Amino acid sequence: MSAKKVLVLLAEGFEEVEAVTPVDYLRRAGIQVTAAAVGKTRGEGLLVKGSHDIQIAADTTLESLAAEGKLDAAFWDGVVVPGGLPGADNLAASKETGAFLKAMAAAGKLVCAICASPARVLAPLGLLAGKKFTCYPGEEAKVLAADSPGAQWKEDRVVVDGAVITSRGAGTAGEFSCAIVAALVSEDAAEKLRGRLLLCC
Repeated sequence: MSAKKVLVLLAEGFEEVEAVTPVDYLRRAGIQVTAAAVGKTRGEGLLVKGSHDIQIAADTTLESLAAEGKLDAAFWDGVVVPGGLPGADNLAASKETGAFLKAMAAAGKLVCAICASPARVLAPLGLLAGKKFTCYPGEEAKVLAADSPGAQWKEDRVVVDGAVITSRGAGTAGEFSCAIVAALVSEDAAEKLRGRLLLCC
């Protein structure tokens, strides 16, 4: 059985912990993770600056994936959308990101967002309609104001509703990542990962 494939989207101003933790944890669980820079052309390089001025080298760009025919929901098992500001807003402004996320949701693939991104990226696309979700405290008001009929905010640190996984912020990134592993591999794999990493929750 081939490894699951997950795309992590990095836009300028992303929250570093919320991006690096899923990349690290998912790779430990045997998932193939690709970090893609959003809003950069192939000639601009792969460094993306986070919200705390930490630069991360992406594996590729969203533009390159599209050119290679790999920006297709059939190619991926899941997508991770980190939060952070202005990272979440930069992702929301990307038409390519929006089209890809909607295609992933339509295909029943795993769509995972944390911190501000459930409210600022997923909700405006209608991807939280009828879903239980969580997000950074205070951001839930944006979901209720968006095109998300039936969306139900939960105070839980991680919320899984079908193929949508949401989480609250940098402090919940480990739990968020383990939930993704559980969904894509197995709960047993996630539990083993929690044990190896000495996670307390």
